[in-house]
Amino acid sequence: MKKAFVSKRIVAPGGTQPGALVVEGETILGINDQAPADAEVIETEHVILPGLVDCHVHINEPGRTEWEGFVTATQAAAAGGVTTVVDMPLNCIPVTTSDQALHIKLAEAKGKLYVDTGFWGGVVPGNAEELPKLANSGVLGCKAFLCHSGIDDFPNATEADLRRAMPLLRDAGIPLLAHAELDLGHAPCPAGATSHDAWLASRPNEWEDKAIELLIALCRETRCPVHIVHLASASAVPMIRAAKAEGLPFSAETCPHYLCLSSEDVPEGDTSYKCAPPIRDLENQEGLWRALEEGVVDFVISDHSPCTPHLKKLDEGDFGNAWGGISSLSLGLMSIWTRASERGHSLDTLAKWMCHAPSVFAGVSKTKGSLEAGKRADFVLFDPDAEQTLEEEHLFFRHRVSPYLGKKVRGKIHATFLGGEQIFDVAADAPFGEGAKGRALLHRE
Repeated sequence: MKKAFVSKRIVAPGGTQPGALVVEGETILGINDQAPADAEVIETEHVILPGLVDCHVHINEPGRTEWEGFVTATQAAAAGGVTTVVDMPLNCIPVTTSDQALHIKLAEAKGKLYVDTGFWGGVVPGNAEELPKLANSGVLGCKAFLCHSGIDDFPNATEADLRRAMPLLRDAGIPLLAHAELDLGHAPCPAGATSHDAWLASRPNEWEDKAIELLIALCRETRCPVHIVHLASASAVPMIRAAKAEGLPFSAETCPHYLCLSSEDVPEGDTSYKCAPPIRDLENQEGLWRALEEGVVDFVISDHSPCTPHLKKLDEGDFGNAWGGISSLSLGLMSIWTRASERGHSLDTLAKWMCHAPSVFAGVSKTKGSLEAGKRADFVLFDPDAEQTLEEEHLFFRHRVSPYLGKKVRGKIHATFLGGEQIFDVAADAPFGEGAKGRALLHRE
């Protein structure tokens, strides 16, 4: 039976409008002025927003499921209005750098996905022959680190490794994703350091800038699409702008923690803020916002990178030894909307940054990322005017540790729908309904 979700504000491709989002089964039929006579009508006072696409999530299963896991990660995604995630090739065991490892991960994910989930493969020294196999099995792209990844089973790729890998990825029709930091020999953050400034000084902007300079040159040489993950250095923006103007297949993302948090505000010893690249200062943050607004930075994703509280060294406040990663999977929409609305942006722009543009990059935009006829009925009921202070009850990932706790935000997610079925209801005793309804997304469209 058809259903018509009626709202005064539907964030449609042509702009926010009143009307009825008409759904049949898993598919959007269209946005009508009025509900069809043969449809069940569901009226809502909230905005109907496309389901978010978060194409940078560390789920960590199998192998490090005590850090996160498919169930808790995808539930947190649903609670945050995210209907599609793409899982990173680490910090799971085995890392997703071989075809065999991908199939182990796919088997582990069965029956555990609360949202639709795609997968990135990995580029490491010596695995070039696995890259075409990974592409044939359905990874949406492959990621490399240009510095130590934090775990020894995912070593960084050298310039020579990238030269071997990039033509293979290009010919397979998938992009290279790059953690763009080159270790330039700065003194590491010392064990026991309780100041975020010590961590920041150990990984300056120059690490990112030199890595991006190299990646632009390799992109020009190989014509392999290159994507910079979690851009934190605003001083790299002119290079990225020039690469795009040259017509190179080059793109970049940034994260809520670089747009909403600043190094000036990190409390002494609060290692929940530690990530790589580091959170930088307010001037740098402003540069990232301008780059996003200009379109040099293409979209915003979470880079949800959780671990156990013990590894965060919260009690010791030890920036030298704490795991570097921010947990934020259910918080991105509210955090970014808070800042974006302050800067005068509309929900239409928010949907471009967090729904449509990441769906295009991940290769799922034929069915995801916007509310259009023929696409999968993934959408969110969102109150953009509600204000709340983030507490542990708003966190649905495995460990309720996040630098966003205690922050005031604008916006509240009331319900999330995947393929026309409700998968999250903030007011329900069992907010995630009757079970996992997500699918594995294999192969770019």
